[in-house]
Amino acid sequence: MGGSIASRSPPVDFRFTEDQLSIQSVARDFAQKRIVPVAAELDAKGEFPLENIREMGQLGLMGIEVPETYGGAGMDPVAYVLAMIEIAAADAATATVMSVNNSLFCNGILKHGNEEQKQKFVRAIATGEAIGAYALTEPQSGSDASAMHTRATKNANGDWVINGKKSWITSGPVARYIVLFAISTPGIGAKGVSAFIIDTQLPGFHAGKTEPKLGIRASATCEIEFTDYVCPKENLLGEEGRGFSIAMGVLDAGRIGIASQAVGIARAAYEATLQWSRDRKAFGQPIGSFQMTQSKIADMKCKLDAATLLTLRAAWTKGETEKHGGRFGTEAAVAKLTASEAAMWISHQAVQIHGGMGYSKEMPLERYFRDAKITEIYEGTSEIQRMVIARAETGLR
Repeated sequence: MGGSIASRSPPVDFRFTEDQLSIQSVARDFAQKRIVPVAAELDAKGEFPLENIREMGQLGLMGIEVPETYGGAGMDPVAYVLAMIEIAAADAATATVMSVNNSLFCNGILKHGNEEQKQKFVRAIATGEAIGAYALTEPQSGSDASAMHTRATKNANGDWVINGKKSWITSGPVARYIVLFAISTPGIGAKGVSAFIIDTQLPGFHAGKTEPKLGIRASATCEIEFTDYVCPKENLLGEEGRGFSIAMGVLDAGRIGIASQAVGIARAAYEATLQWSRDRKAFGQPIGSFQMTQSKIADMKCKLDAATLLTLRAAWTKGETEKHGGRFGTEAAVAKLTASEAAMWISHQAVQIHGGMGYSKEMPLERYFRDAKITEIYEGTSEIQRMVIARAETGLR
């Protein structure tokens, strides 16, 4: 590698370990046997794949980076990426649930929780016994997460009374536990935000209607509301007033998950297009022999490989920072931006090459196209990723 990347980053070793290849194989086998056969039907119905999610937990796919002590697979970020790509190539909605459980829920508690919190909350999610969620976005604040209105106030017992609304919460209708961010000290902006672990079975929690989404329709998304919800003081995550930094750090890890999801969608669209270009004939020959089609396929291949390699680099860098310290936010943003835009472009070209069949629900291409769009939006829009990258490169705010 040359230029500024080489000056900041150690060389990346792309040789996969036996453990990494093993979890990839487990994910691929499960995806092809259990997810692919039902993906279209679940998408059409908007039905949450609960049974598959439970089984994925039992296989270790809901806590890939979670130590075995807490019920996880005890593997590294690269293993997580390899498994995520396989699940996303089969169904992006299922991969969304997997990403939230691994990256946003378990990762945050592992980094900032105490031993009791890890044993109670991480174990339940990593083993598939329960489903987790992450609640940062509000109706009035999306990219500007520090402008949240949800309030947490201490009562006489030292517990936290929470009031407010969060929106676009993935797995909100089915989650047992949620990592929530709320204002605990008003008037000081991001420094007044704290993080809490929410048990949705306690009084004062309400999940609203499931959102009718364009894509990833089998992943349940809703608005959630807190009305005098009492969160036990022992469920404060990390230190009071450190919630915003926790949220931003967790999102760095989450962006690697979304990049992996985007790579999976892009790969599925690309592979379908390769097969179609060989099988479909026009004017007496396979359409893959036409120069225009070949040009599209070449560009699809380049974008897919770039997205894959940048996502692996981000995962590898995350693993290195966990060993030696440092940050991986820029690498995660680069991967997420590149992979999400590649997924959108590749799925678009795939539909175009398939012609009328690409527009039909008889084939999965239109689902890949719909699913790809959200990867450019959630866990930081493409515009936010560009801002993160540019600020890191220039040092300017």
